[in-house]
Amino acid sequence: MRKILLGIIIALVVLLTFKFCEDQKDNKTTLHEDSALIQESIKNVGKLVVTEGHFSQVFTYKNSKALFSNLINVEKKALVVANADVTVAYDLSKLEYVLDEKNKELIITSIPEEEISIHPDFEYYDVQADYLNPFEAKDYNTIKESVKQSLLKKVEASNLKSNAQNRLLSELAKFYILTNSLGWTLKYNGDAINSSNDFQNLEVFKD
Repeated sequence: MRKILLGIIIALVVLLTFKFCEDQKDNKTTLHEDSALIQESIKNVGKLVVTEGHFSQVFTYKNSKALFSNLINVEKKALVVANADVTVAYDLSKLEYVLDEKNKELIITSIPEEEISIHPDFEYYDVQADYLNPFEAKDYNTIKESVKQSLLKKVEASNLKSNAQNRLLSELAKFYILTNSLGWTLKYNGDAINSSNDFQNLEVFKD
């Protein structure tokens, strides 16, 4: 009778051990599958989140030069019209994150800053220059740099950056939806994201 009882106990121990190992194996497989799914999702949105705008700038350029001990003043000037396409983008391929399988956490450690690109097209009108003070390459470079700085100020005062930010938030919200559906926790710099609205409070969006 003891042998039968001992045999039953041993059989139960073996059965429970086998089941425990199978459960652990299934859990690890699920974790790896979840991790692969999260990484693939991040890869799929690793594209530019872009907002585009168009700006025009009219710029009057003047440059004068004194010659012969200020006896003669020669001036050059031009009316410049710049039409520029401007893009504000977040390159999500530069998103930095950590996958903590043990605690089932996706931790975003760094969100890339916006990238502002300005592509101006220049048209020059009423170009006037003296023989002693002709237009040179440095004049055109000065005009381009001045227009670029002026357009940057216009971009800052426009809603382009906020529109691009909203596009970024919609992409980040996908990570929250995915991790939440898998029973994972999404964090940014150690703080848990408990709802889509929490993204609005991220430090990256504070001035």
